[in-house]
Amino acid sequence: MIEKTVIIGGVAGGATAAARLRRRNEEMQIVLVERGDNISYANCGLPYYIGDVIPNRGALLLQSPEQMKKKYNVDVRIKNEVIKIIPDEKTVRIKDLNSGEIYEESYDHLVIATGSSPLVPPLPGIDAENIFTLWTVADTDRIKEYIENHNVKKAAVIGGGFIGLEMAENLHQRGISVSVIEMADQVMAPLDKEMANLVHEDLVKNEVDLFLSDGVKSFSDESDGTLIRLNSGREMKADLILLAIGIKPNSELASDAGIKLNERKGIVVNDYLETSIPDIYAVGDVIAVENYISKKPAMIPLAGPANKQARILADNLCGAYRRYKGSMGTAIARVFDLSVASVGLNEKQLNQAGKVKHEDYETVLINQKSHAGYYPGSSMMTLKLIFDRDGAIFGAQIVGKDGVDKRIDTIASVMAMNGSVFDLAELELAYAPPYSSAKDPVNMLGFVAENLLSGLIRFVEWDEVDAMIASRSEKDDFIILDVTEEAERRVYAIESSVHIPLGQLRERIDELDQDKLIIPYCAIGVRSYIASRILMQNGFEQVAALSGGITFYRSMHYADEI
Repeated sequence: MIEKTVIIGGVAGGATAAARLRRRNEEMQIVLVERGDNISYANCGLPYYIGDVIPNRGALLLQSPEQMKKKYNVDVRIKNEVIKIIPDEKTVRIKDLNSGEIYEESYDHLVIATGSSPLVPPLPGIDAENIFTLWTVADTDRIKEYIENHNVKKAAVIGGGFIGLEMAENLHQRGISVSVIEMADQVMAPLDKEMANLVHEDLVKNEVDLFLSDGVKSFSDESDGTLIRLNSGREMKADLILLAIGIKPNSELASDAGIKLNERKGIVVNDYLETSIPDIYAVGDVIAVENYISKKPAMIPLAGPANKQARILADNLCGAYRRYKGSMGTAIARVFDLSVASVGLNEKQLNQAGKVKHEDYETVLINQKSHAGYYPGSSMMTLKLIFDRDGAIFGAQIVGKDGVDKRIDTIASVMAMNGSVFDLAELELAYAPPYSSAKDPVNMLGFVAENLLSGLIRFVEWDEVDAMIASRSEKDDFIILDVTEEAERRVYAIESSVHIPLGQLRERIDELDQDKLIIPYCAIGVRSYIASRILMQNGFEQVAALSGGITFYRSMHYADEI
């Protein structure tokens, strides 16, 4: 008997599962049910179509229903919505959204790939015609049409995640003045606060009005735009508003069918992507996965994992027994001048899990050029690595203009192979001046982590230095030591720091008190490391270099210079 697989949802996970199933089994009957107008479209490209970076709308449509039928012999039914799963009968109830007809379809295997939807809070005025979410091609069309027909001059983006910031950039690209409103104290939740500060600095530099630690209280229409009232009492006006405050899994169908969900309403699946009901499977944003690093359940709604899950599931439906091993949440986004990337766990997550810095984990933060500094076009990137006392890597974050993608992917690959900071140090990576340095930034992360674990260097963070300065007295037990050159010091220096250029340190070392904590700093951290080694080998037992150097420290205080 020919088996029939019904797939609910035709975007990333659903379309990939259908195509892989056909490549594995020419005889299987495959029915793909999608309630929208399109299947297999490029969600991640939608902001760039609005910003005219991608000029051709058709480029977003990776497969049409007709192509899917012709290439893969898949019965694609767009504008059809599954309204009920009936597990006991192994059928689904479907509504044809064009005709209104309701009919039933049987299945041998059912795949739930219903994805997720944007959160829309019940705020006063939220239903106004100029307030949008961005999730589908239809959403994109509505936003673009509104911009082109309503002389939009000002836009407000509610939410500072990936979609919100990509939209802020693309609205700005169209000459629209943009405000970003974020309830948390930082944008880009996967980053730790200090790395997010680099993004804040760049947003402000690009004339984005940034409102942090504030949320929307209400919207109200006025003659010259929509008035947005914030919880803080602040107000602003906008012609167009984009809601990008988060997403929720589309798991109502599964819940109504008695399929087990987790506390965040994600469908619970096993390693083979089976739900709690036999012959029903699920992939993509709608499922709870295992975090590859913490081994705890997590919601990680990314296109890459969804496609891999779909491929593994299709193989299993064709007789294989492949396990999905979880997701590390490797992600990257472009935000104006910067690329922003992360993988694994951040410090916030470790702290929430009860782990304590210097006891359970360590961090290093370095600044490195994207390729050899003497070759034209190099730019600085900031890399942060989080690891345990044995060198096992918990996560990494990178912010920079160029070369960020290949570095985060390299670290993610090492993590996937259960590699350590010592493996980062030993990696043999391709080098030529236009592409990297003989000691790649990834190698440098490994080197610095090795030095920290072996006791060759200690670090103090920028905010710890600020706290020390704020509470200092006449009997300070620390000295902030500037080892830059005089010209550099004139540009920027930490107030009340002692200046001894690195080249003079050995001959002037007696000017420093060995009983005090010495905190050397330079531009990016290389000379402060050398200074630390000089001091530590000359009897100074309390030495801790400023993490990230003065370049990073200054970025943490960008607001002081506005």
